[in-house]
Amino acid sequence: MHQKTLPPSNFYKSILKLAFPIVMQNLMSTAVGSADVIMLGWVSQTALSASSLANQLMFVLNLMYCGIASGVTMLAAQYWGKKDTRTIEQIMGIGMRISMLVSFLFFLIATIFPRQVLLIFTSENDLITAGIPYLRMVGVSYLFMGISQVYLCTMRAIERVVFSMIANTSALVLNIALNSLFIFGLFGIPRMGMLGAAVATTIARAIELAICLVDAAHFKTIRFRLSTLMTRNSILFHDFFHYSLPAFGNEVCWGLAFSMYSVIMGHLGSDMVAANAVVVVARNLGTVVCFGLANAGAIILGKTIGSGRMEDVKGDASRFCRVTFISGIAGGILIFLLRPVFFQMADLTPTAISYLSIMLYINMYYVLGQAMNTTVICGVFRSGGDARWGFLCDCIDMWGYAVPLGFITAFVLKLPPMWVYFLICTDEFVKMPFIYKHYKSYKWLKNITREFK
Repeated sequence: MHQKTLPPSNFYKSILKLAFPIVMQNLMSTAVGSADVIMLGWVSQTALSASSLANQLMFVLNLMYCGIASGVTMLAAQYWGKKDTRTIEQIMGIGMRISMLVSFLFFLIATIFPRQVLLIFTSENDLITAGIPYLRMVGVSYLFMGISQVYLCTMRAIERVVFSMIANTSALVLNIALNSLFIFGLFGIPRMGMLGAAVATTIARAIELAICLVDAAHFKTIRFRLSTLMTRNSILFHDFFHYSLPAFGNEVCWGLAFSMYSVIMGHLGSDMVAANAVVVVARNLGTVVCFGLANAGAIILGKTIGSGRMEDVKGDASRFCRVTFISGIAGGILIFLLRPVFFQMADLTPTAISYLSIMLYINMYYVLGQAMNTTVICGVFRSGGDARWGFLCDCIDMWGYAVPLGFITAFVLKLPPMWVYFLICTDEFVKMPFIYKHYKSYKWLKNITREFK
């Protein structure tokens, strides 16, 4: 039977209830990134730049996790609307198998080929030498994340966002504390510098996995057992790949393109790399609310579609976009207000400081475009199982426009670094009209659940 349409006030209450823990979780992730920048910036600009480049591998891996999580969330949220918990367990198992395989491959790359990875992003030998031991150590943490990230995203999909926030935040707070101990050698612990940050990250991710396993042993609604990893369901496996593979490809396509920006900046000098390391923190802070809303919106809209209330989705999606627009403007204002703080985050050279000043102004408007596009592609479109359109849009925009533009302006036309950065940061606004047109077509609005015996 069709359920009663929820008034707008209930939608806002629901999205606040889900978004707030996710935003707090994302805020803690940004805080850890900020702590790494501040602490490593105090060690040296080389340590800051080298860790920033080494973490590009983690950046690509995180995007793969996002792709897997999108597949899990798309299906699990709609099946949660039907209260089909057994199917959700099988979805989690499929996501877990893929995640563990990807994590193991990245672990091998980080530990066996660290020099080759760093050579992609820079030719400066001091950055490569400093980054190799860091990358080898932090690569171990990938093995822990392969399990914990899928478990936590499944819990978010069934609206256990508070538990997900507590588990992730506990690990992140521990990461900050261990950073200070290992980087600076407090309380008799040997001073490890940059390597200490990698050790802290690895220990924190191990603790996060332990929290997830303890919870899995006691939570009965969705059971995570060894059999969850072994269960085979060919129809559901096909559905998972059909809907998640475009999302997976979208995240990888976007992430690799974004890493190409780092390649471009890495070859423009260490001052550019150091300034960008600080700007990443600023941009993450400016979009933390927007990305939290995108995750919450995908869950709410997916659940609504799964429960059969298709007409409600159009109104909710419109309200969802309005909230995101306001939060995007607020994010830009926040970056402006915190400019003095960002300048104090690391001991930068005068050239790096001049770059940072301009890059912060550019990101004041860039976060609005990134917020709106991410919310619609990752929140609205994927809630209806439409990840393919976003994949094609980002591939064309990033690889047909932004990446070639960056390489041509940097290495052929040899424009000043700030002009290169400005032109790269037009990517979000080039695709915005096409995203809006697809949104208004409502072709993304589909119920993708099945009936299983």
